[in-house]
Amino acid sequence: YSVWAAAPEPLKERLKGVMEKLRAEFGGPAFEPHVTVVGAIRMTEDDAIRPYNVRFTAVGRGTFFYQCVFLLVDPTPEVVEASAHSSSHFGYKSSSPYMPHLSLLYGDLANDVKERAKEKVKLLDPEICDLSFEVTRLSLYRTDTEDKSLKSWEKI
Repeated sequence: YSVWAAAPEPLKERLKGVMEKLRAEFGGPAFEPHVTVVGAIRMTEDDAIRPYNVRFTAVGRGTFFYQCVFLLVDPTPEVVEASAHSSSHFGYKSSSPYMPHLSLLYGDLANDVKERAKEKVKLLDPEICDLSFEVTRLSLYRTDTEDKSLKSWEKI
């Protein structure tokens, strides 16, 4: 399972528009816009935050399939605490520090292609890094990280 903070409407649709255009040009599977609070945890459906704000600060690119191109989230104390609280509650221990972000594109792309996709985000929505939203609910998803097609992923 993973715990995600979902973007509200109409921001969700705006992000989906950017994501669809990136996939059309660079490939990759479709997925819901979200900020991962806790990733790849084992738990039951009955296990599971107080509202907090998420503010995007920059477009970034990573080295992993699931962090190909993303929006960095300001790691405010509330954002970090939401992840720490959820991680503690669910018994999740990460091997790396929490980097709050909202992925825009998943894929195994060369660095120069990722950089082009990152720059494309700025052309598709120049004010995207000025956006923020209040997280008022979290979603629980079944996420098999071996399934890069995401077809087995489901919202619980």
